[in-house]
Amino acid sequence: MKISILNRVKLLCMTSLLACSAYSYANKMAPIVDDFSHPNNNSLGIKRQFLDDKVAGGNSQATIKVIDGKLHISGEIEPPRGQPGWASSVLLLNPEGLPQDVSKFSGIRLLIKLRSGNISISANSTDISNFDYHSAMLMVQADDKFHEIKIPFDSMKRTWSEQTKLNTTTINSLSIVSFGMQKTPFEYQLDEVGFY
Repeated sequence: MKISILNRVKLLCMTSLLACSAYSYANKMAPIVDDFSHPNNNSLGIKRQFLDDKVAGGNSQATIKVIDGKLHISGEIEPPRGQPGWASSVLLLNPEGLPQDVSKFSGIRLLIKLRSGNISISANSTDISNFDYHSAMLMVQADDKFHEIKIPFDSMKRTWSEQTKLNTTTINSLSIVSFGMQKTPFEYQLDEVGFY
């Protein structure tokens, strides 16, 4: 009788351990966030989002298309008075916007082709409450070729707030942002966005 109870306890423990392992494995962040193979959803199966400065009184416009596995974005930045204008592609890492642990990676990797405009990328942490996320300018030659850009997490800075270390266990999205202080056109393509 004791052996039977012991075997049941062992079976229960093993089942619990396997269930926890499966849950832990399922929640590991994939290195590819979006390869633009789907017209509306990123590679994690989450709908892409696009935001612009109209919420702050601007009038920036963007045309967004997915063609042959590449995201094509073009438009014009028209900022609100006295503020920068912007148009942003947002890639959520979780459908509910919950924080994800990307600490096993060193940074963000993009395959991008820039035709015109200024572009930055931000790692959006749930630790930040004023939208001054850790970001970095994307230095890309406008030569009509795709370039692989790697942005180390530790090089990303907040623009106007006190500098804090990016908490890579609390990232809920990545944003690719076209911006400008005056009316200006922008155009770029993305082939892939992820982590390295």
